Amino acid sequence: MDLDAVADELYGLPPGEFTAARDERARAARTAGDRELAERIRRLRRPTLAAYAGNLLARERPDEAGQLLRLGAALRQAHQQLDGEQLRQLSARQHQLTFALSRQAGELAARAGQPLSDGVRQEVQDTLHAVLADPEAAGEWARGRLTKALAAPVGFPAPATRPAAATVTDLDSARARRRRRQQEEREQARRRADEARREQRLREEEWSVAEAQQRRAEEEQRQAEDERRQAEQRVSDLTRRLHDAERDQRRCQEAAQQARDHAQAADRALREARRRAEDAAARADKLDRL
Repeated sequence: MDLDAVADELYGLPPGEFTAARDERARAARTAGDRELAERIRRLRRPTLAAYAGNLLARERPDEAGQLLRLGAALRQAHQQLDGEQLRQLSARQHQLTFALSRQAGELAARAGQPLSDGVRQEVQDTLHAVLADPEAAGEWARGRLTKALAAPVGFPAPATRPAAATVTDLDSARARRRRRQQEEREQARRRADEARREQRLREEEWSVAEAQQRRAEEEQRQAEDERRQAEQRVSDLTRRLHDAERDQRRCQEAAQQARDHAQAADRALREARRRAEDAAARADKLDRL
């Protein structure tokens, strides 16, 4: 058992199954004598639903994931080189691919029994935009071990939902209005997502405290179990010694009774012998007087 193998297994599980499986693997490592690995496993954080969906996408759709990673590299290069034409072309591709992949993530999660709300789907799409903008985020996502959604980048070439004048100058006015409307919707969704993430951080802090309390309780339970077993062993030893002592007591009582019986018999024999001696002495005296 090693940490990478355990992490790969755990982050492929739905969030609701993560904690129990993680704790089971930690207990197995501790039983095997590797307390350091057990503690490292126990520190693994349960993924949010959006992170789980993003991990599922990276794991189940490697070809599409590779397309996104290559598009991100091309976008970052075009951005650094200020290549407007390349940015125009890649921006359209960016929108198409992230939208398609976020939809696929939703389908994969739904098939796994984890349907996504619109807000969670938006978090998945923000994660995909972060993957395009940041090579470190891309590497983290490609491993399939995200614990929370990644924040959408600021200052990177905008997805194609921005107004036409910002990125693509040759789009017609109808498409520009649609993109402005989509941008407004995204801003509203982002504000809701920010609020949800603040709530998430609060709950994760509470969860962390609860996990620490659980670990302390489990340690106290283990110590109590050890003390109980030791006490039961002491009781067993004392019970055995008590049984041995009671057996010795009965044997001694029987021996004492036999000794008393022998003493009483000897006393009777002594009295009888004394009586006979006295009778004999009396007859001898009587004969001497004749």
